[in-house]
Amino acid sequence: MKRRSARRPATPAALAALLAALLAGCASVDVARPLGPAGEAVERDGLAAPTLLASAAQRAERDAAVQSLLARPLDADAAVRVALLNSPALQASLATSVAAQNRALQSGLLARPHFSFERARRGDEVEITRALGIGLGDLLTWPLRRRVAEREREAERWRAAAEVLRSAHEARSAWVRAVAAQQRAQYQQQVLEAAEASAELARRMQSVGNFSRLQRAREQAFEADARAQAARARLAATVEREALVRALGLNAAQAQALQLPDRLPDLPEAAREPEAVTREALERRLDLQLAHAQWRLARAGSAAGAWTSWLDLGASAFRSKESAQPVQRGWELELSLPLLDLGGAQRAAAGADELAALARLDQAQVEAGSLLRERYAAYRTAFDLARQQRDEVVPLRRTIADEMLLQYNGMLVGVFELLADARAQIGSVIGALDAQRDFWLADAALSAAVRGIPSASVLPAPGAAAAGAAEAGH
Repeated sequence: MKRRSARRPATPAALAALLAALLAGCASVDVARPLGPAGEAVERDGLAAPTLLASAAQRAERDAAVQSLLARPLDADAAVRVALLNSPALQASLATSVAAQNRALQSGLLARPHFSFERARRGDEVEITRALGIGLGDLLTWPLRRRVAEREREAERWRAAAEVLRSAHEARSAWVRAVAAQQRAQYQQQVLEAAEASAELARRMQSVGNFSRLQRAREQAFEADARAQAARARLAATVEREALVRALGLNAAQAQALQLPDRLPDLPEAAREPEAVTREALERRLDLQLAHAQWRLARAGSAAGAWTSWLDLGASAFRSKESAQPVQRGWELELSLPLLDLGGAQRAAAGADELAALARLDQAQVEAGSLLRERYAAYRTAFDLARQQRDEVVPLRRTIADEMLLQYNGMLVGVFELLADARAQIGSVIGALDAQRDFWLADAALSAAVRGIPSASVLPAPGAAAAGAAEAGH
């Protein structure tokens, strides 16, 4: 009698295991809560944990919510909400996460029972054999595999939560850059209009003999430079606006409806204290949560690998009926013999994976503290510089301008000196705008560091601010 090698037992316990496997196979990841418990880390930021939009009705509801937010000038918080609602890139990331979680769920289920049917003829005699079985190795290691699957789902949820907060950070930073670029473009347009007026004044004064050719040429050169600076500022505003459009996932009609406020928010009254920042980071860093989850996954995988590397056991129960012969019933056990493969390499690899995950956890803790200190230093420096520009530099330049105007009215200085001072004041205003932008970017980067989200450095290149101010004052 011929029997197959993949037969497994048909006993009440096996039938119960079969039923459990069938019921477990019906479970799947809830697309309405793809982050699971990790979504609480997102909600602590005052954000609604995003869902995977799986139906046309959900997408229509999303479009209506986005349209409502775009009906008025978009502030930073509204920009973040639009990004979490509308970004196709984030939806793709959530869908990938749901797929990975479902694959992990599948890997933790019991193996499918095996049924075989055999019909053989020998002359006039017919033999029919039926067998039903399940892998005992799969059954015995099922708790371990299920634990590994849960750890894998946990790690994937933390990764997805980090991606959500990264999208929120990118949207906030893009909003700051777009508003700052628009504000600078508007100011450069005002500078251009003033330069055109001064150039026209110089032309008229030369025509009546009150200005030299050199003085008029200087004013014309300033006008030409102001025109070039205004063109560059308009291009920068367009580039940053489109970067914001991409971060928010807006289509052409939504991009057309996008309105930005005229200026960035004012500086806060006081900077954030380092102790409060550190305390918040200890409670909310997602990179450490993810590193812990990956280490737990590697540890569970190492424990499971120690058993699954050699435990390959199967059992089957069969019923055989041959013509004019009594029914035969019996059972069969199968055990793979680890003669050529003792599983040592697999166990060693699982152990090495656990050590690597532990080392990555240690490195994540080192980088977390270092990055937080760096981002706070950048934040505090940006705050101090922006406050200095607002409270000292700009008021001093305004005082100088007022005094120069008084001296001009008293005929103590001429038009040329008055215009030269006005050009110097332009540089201070642009420096203040850039300092305010740099502060809000540093604030966003610090918030990202507190939450353990990678972000680009916001430290300006040495001398960049001074070079920008000098360029604006040409």
